[in-house]
This record gives sequence, C-alpha cells and structure tokens, in this order.
Amino acid sequence: MDIAVITEDGRTVSQHFGRAPWYLVATVEDGAIVATETRPKAGHRDVEAGAAAAGAPPEDRHQRMAGAISDCTTLIAGGMGPGAFEGLRARGITPVLTDETDAVQACLRYFRGDLPHLADRLHQGGHHGH
Repeated sequence: MDIAVITEDGRTVSQHFGRAPWYLVATVEDGAIVATETRPKAGHRDVEAGAAAAGAPPEDRHQRMAGAISDCTTLIAGGMGPGAFEGLRARGITPVLTDETDAVQACLRYFRGDLPHLADRLHQGGHHGH
C-alpha cells in the first residue's frame, strides 16, 4: 500500500496541503515501511500560473497537484481546504486529516487502522459553495 503524506521537510506532516512543497510517499507492507520516496508537489503558484493561462477552473488545479501521487490510495495531511479535499477524492485518493505530526508514524497508524480522520481540520475557505 502506498500512502502519501504532505510535508515541508520530509519528516513532519504539514498543516496545510496547499503550502507544502513535498509529498513523502511510504510503501507499507505487513505493518512496516519498506520504502520511502520524496516527490515534489506542483505548488499552487506553479499550477495556477499555467492553469490561469489555460483558463482552467480551480478543480483542475487541485487535481493536477494530486497528479504526482496518482499511484497512492491515501493522502495524509494536517489540514486542507475543501477544494483540495474534493479534488483528491475525484482522483480516487482518500484524504485523511490528522493531528499526528510524525510522517512515518502517521503512515504506520493509518495502515493499522489507528489514524482517525479529523474532519474538523478541514479549512473553511471563503464563501464559495455555501
């Protein structure tokens, strides 16, 4: 099972999906991490510059940010906005919001079924979609 964690330093779970520059991708087998890899995440700025030029809606931008982890089943983050949350789900990736700060522990806890999804960590954006 490949699990992605949004991170700013490769070790800790970032509190904000949109701002963090990296994914830590952990391959978990039989309750142990057998491989880890750090992948760059297309940042809001990179993606928005190209997407705005192409006239792409925000959903496309979020889906493009998730492109680097299309092989993962789950993304763990400390928090994210509703657009990113739905964009990940649209790509078949389950977002899990947590207060666990250690990226490796978060992956192991998720694998064991011991990482509750904290829905209250979903950032409430502006007034769109209410």
